[in-house]
Amino acid sequence: MSCLVAIHQPNFFPWPGYFDKIRQADVFVFLDAVDYPRSGSGGMGSWINRVKLGIQGQARWITCPLRRMPLGSPINAAVIDDSQPWRKKMLKTLDANYRKAPNYERAIAVLKPLIEERESYISPFNINAIKTIAAGLGLETRFVLQSELTYEGRATELLISLVKSVGGDQYLAGGGAGGYQQDDLFFENGVELVYQNYAQPSYGPTDKFIPGLSIIDYLMHDGGGWNE
Repeated sequence: MSCLVAIHQPNFFPWPGYFDKIRQADVFVFLDAVDYPRSGSGGMGSWINRVKLGIQGQARWITCPLRRMPLGSPINAAVIDDSQPWRKKMLKTLDANYRKAPNYERAIAVLKPLIEERESYISPFNINAIKTIAAGLGLETRFVLQSELTYEGRATELLISLVKSVGGDQYLAGGGAGGYQQDDLFFENGVELVYQNYAQPSYGPTDKFIPGLSIIDYLMHDGGGWNE
């Protein structure tokens, strides 16, 4: 019997496409021990600690501040900077921009404890949020941490090693993998490539829909399939 494996960094309240990848996979590996991704000149901003929400009708960043750390540090070493009142600010932002959304009360009851979770490290903070939301959406994928597995290599070799480490024989590739992924290596190592092919459906008011926002936006406007 085939085992389809998806692998992704533990992002901050990621978009619905991330959860579609979880839905399709038999096993989902959180890539928590690779280098923390950098954007710009040395800043900590990345999908690990920020995401876009619908703020005043536009897609705008909301961020969990992190303490700076040396280049080459792994994702699971990144520490949340709680000297800044970002949790309170985020909840205020959600209240100001989503209170009139049809699913606000139901969604905020789930999201508030996740945002207020007093976890010091961003990786377990994000993983807890992702797993909680995935369970609420009825997704029964098995979750595994990269840091708990035996693996080797970098880039494509790392992905192949992780797939085999969890007993997989298929790898679920996302739409943005073409720039670094060596497809031929999967075939050479007996791993079948399966492409996600996710096209985000619209939800909520058609004239106000903004694609690519956090799963938070979806939960506020729709939340279909949520398990009570």
